[in-house]
Amino acid sequence: MVVNWENYQPEEPAEKARDREAWQVRRFESSSLEAADHRRPWALDVDRILHSKAYTRYIDKTQVFYLLKNDHITHRVLHVQMVSRVARTIGRDLGLDADLLEAIALGHDLGHPPFGHDGERFLSALCLAAGLEPFSHAVMSVRFLERLEKRGRGLNLTLGTLDGILCHDGESDYTDLKPEGRADFAEYDRRLALRRADPRTSLRPLSPEGCLVRLCDSVGYVGRDLEDAIEVGLVDRGELPAEVAEVLGHTNGQIVYRLVDDLRRTSAARREEGLIGFSPDVARALIQLKDFNRRHIYFNPAIKSETPKIERLYGILFERLQAEFESGQPGLSQAREFLDQLDPDYPLEHSPAEIARDALASMTDDYFLRLAGDVLMPGWRISHF
Repeated sequence: MVVNWENYQPEEPAEKARDREAWQVRRFESSSLEAADHRRPWALDVDRILHSKAYTRYIDKTQVFYLLKNDHITHRVLHVQMVSRVARTIGRDLGLDADLLEAIALGHDLGHPPFGHDGERFLSALCLAAGLEPFSHAVMSVRFLERLEKRGRGLNLTLGTLDGILCHDGESDYTDLKPEGRADFAEYDRRLALRRADPRTSLRPLSPEGCLVRLCDSVGYVGRDLEDAIEVGLVDRGELPAEVAEVLGHTNGQIVYRLVDDLRRTSAARREEGLIGFSPDVARALIQLKDFNRRHIYFNPAIKSETPKIERLYGILFERLQAEFESGQPGLSQAREFLDQLDPDYPLEHSPAEIARDALASMTDDYFLRLAGDVLMPGWRISHF
């Protein structure tokens, strides 16, 4: 099917309009000020996320490379902006809501702890050892937004935004998606409980916007991670598999353009099926590129030389923070600072291990290292890759 983009006018059937009304519901009734707000519901979500403390911490959250002296390496704040830009570009052609796309994209990685997926793995192991559920950055993202922001009151975001963030799973190899699930908070809470119990649980977003952001997450990182690896001399551009280079290109710019163009055209052609996804050839090349990145970048021992130290520091800080919160009167200024930002009932409603988890997840890479170096391990200096 060839789509004439100049005359393309996406239709919105009555059923879709009803779905959108359900996705705009908030867990708590809006105040009179909110009801009179000139902003549309998802635009309000975007503004609340942008002005949150969790969003501010993106500035020093690792994407892939950490402990690296190079100002041109991607941090998570740039990644979420790229995902938002790509999703809105495609969504415009598909008749999707730009504000909902932006809200999901900007909020989807808020729950990442220090040092990216390595940090997530270390923190999850510590949580399990302490009798807690495994750690999931997707679950932590919605936890920040619902439970920890605004001194524990949360931001009261819409169902569509929270569901899209919970279900983003950009690390998976899905290449097409169809929305699924019942649009109410009881269903959302059920899905959240499943993901809390097992972060590997596969969840499909409720909305096409959530599905699109999930696929655009891959578009936002797969080529950029390659450029970062080339920047630091970890891989050579000529090492790319021939099919990847032929179908997607050699540079991040070429890769993003090809993925975006294919995703918008294929999704428009499959609109009647309700599917958002890539064509078979592009999907196959994308999976091959992800596999290349895993082997040559993400699991490359050359960038993991300091990882054992980070893992040890996670254990030390988790144990120390847990003891501090168990005492009821933390001596560490960092522990007191964390509690001061929350409701007074928070330490009464959570175990010391849960508070230690939340505190560690809220830290930037630099804050984590300063806490370790200045308070726990004076004199230990971590070298850079």
